[in-house]
Amino acid sequence: MIRKAEPKDLSRIAEILVFAKRIKYRSIFHNDEYSFNELQVVKVADEFKDPELLDKVWVYDDGIVKGMIHLSGKEIVELYVDYFFWKEGIGSKLVEFAKEKFDAKFVWALEKNEDAIRFYEAHDFKLNGKRQFEEGTPEYIVMLERD
Repeated sequence: MIRKAEPKDLSRIAEILVFAKRIKYRSIFHNDEYSFNELQVVKVADEFKDPELLDKVWVYDDGIVKGMIHLSGKEIVELYVDYFFWKEGIGSKLVEFAKEKFDAKFVWALEKNEDAIRFYEAHDFKLNGKRQFEEGTPEYIVMLERD
């Protein structure tokens, strides 16, 4: 079931984000200082305590919170699934939920994150040629959008 995130979900949301970002981004950014010192569960959970931010987050919960999606207007800001539940269709359910309920139209992805780009392309998002530096890094992000 997909439901609005609640304060009780903060630790799970933070665990999911931290672990998934370490797995997917460490090989792209090669920045262990960020991955293991700055990117901490407690710090991320504290960020999501902000009611305005938490209000934009939805979780996939079947008794265990296994994934999350952060939406802002028609943008998918973040979509992460706990590593232990990858390949179970949870990400697909979350992105389809965003499309149906919020008419999500675009998402930014790291250019080197080919898995994410393929995932969004499988859900009718297409690269539109927009590309910019990910703030504070030498890496590019690319925009995918759908009609």
